[in-house]
Amino acid sequence: MFYIAMFIAGLVLMVVGAELLVRGASRLAVMIGVSPLVVGLTVVAFGTSAPEFAVSMKAALSGQADLTVGNVVGSNIFNVLFILGLSAIVTPLIVASQLVRFDVPLMIGVSVLVLLMAIDREFSRLDGALLFAGLLAYTGGLIYYSRRKGKDSVSAEVAALVGDIDQKSPFVRGIINLAIVGIGLLMLGQGSSWLVDSAVVFAQYLEISEVVIGLTVISIGTSLPEVVTSVIASLRNERDIAVGNIVGSNLFNLLGVLGLAAAVSPLGVSVTPEVMWFHLPVMVAVAIAAMPIFITGGTIFRIEGAMLLAYYVAYTTYLVMFATNHQGIDLLRQGMIYFAIPLTVMTMGVLMAQDIRRRRSASQTDA
Repeated sequence: MFYIAMFIAGLVLMVVGAELLVRGASRLAVMIGVSPLVVGLTVVAFGTSAPEFAVSMKAALSGQADLTVGNVVGSNIFNVLFILGLSAIVTPLIVASQLVRFDVPLMIGVSVLVLLMAIDREFSRLDGALLFAGLLAYTGGLIYYSRRKGKDSVSAEVAALVGDIDQKSPFVRGIINLAIVGIGLLMLGQGSSWLVDSAVVFAQYLEISEVVIGLTVISIGTSLPEVVTSVIASLRNERDIAVGNIVGSNLFNLLGVLGLAAAVSPLGVSVTPEVMWFHLPVMVAVAIAAMPIFITGGTIFRIEGAMLLAYYVAYTTYLVMFATNHQGIDLLRQGMIYFAIPLTVMTMGVLMAQDIRRRRSASQTDA
């Protein structure tokens, strides 16, 4: 009971701490002259991944490599299948942003790169440094893009975060926002410590691997900021945010969280055969599955959202059955390979064909 309370308290501390960190950092960035667009593309998108960052760093420095990898891989799978699926069910997502169209192929490329790096069964410190350098280059590209585009595009989310900074003197505002950032960091640090410590105890008590705990309970818990951000964005019809937040968070998880964790870990981050040959390929497949959404006019229909959710349910069911050595796991695996995946490919093909016909009809009508 004590460790359950510790786990819940750690999760609450991280979610609240991430919110304070994003709010304070966003206001400080605007105060020093950073455009609200850049704040939205960097601080807000990356800030929702702060819980994953805190947990993975704590796990890496404590020698729990399985939690580090499981948290990152599980969060990326959860973001696309569950959060994107749920957001699309709330309202069909129509994404016209050129930036997001660029980010999705980049997410796929980085996912494939991480899979290739894991072939030798570890993420070395060099691998981590290369991934983190990629994050710096990506952020620099966002800043360059925002300067070319200008400051006109400001999301409602960013406006809510920075809209009231002019109510106090600059000195008082700076002190207050620095204090908010500091409190947020402290809450993240303490929350991640409690979460990791209790998760290790759970894994030992239930006699299941730490990687399964990381792929399920921890990855879902640390992804709560993304859930809240994307679902609320869908309800507010801020559809670019709903998708951009997920894609940006996935990139930050791979480049920033996994990269820095591997770079600072004395022995790098090891990769189990289970993660190498199943969970990482699933992560890559999930990233690739997002591409047809943007080919079909950048629209995620409710039926596609329902399929994404169904896949997450199947994936989680597989994890539970694998952890408990359930005899029906082979049947589930065969059902996914021989039924669910072909059905999904066929459905995506039909939707793409319908979209192509609609475009041709529209072009003929305009002509």
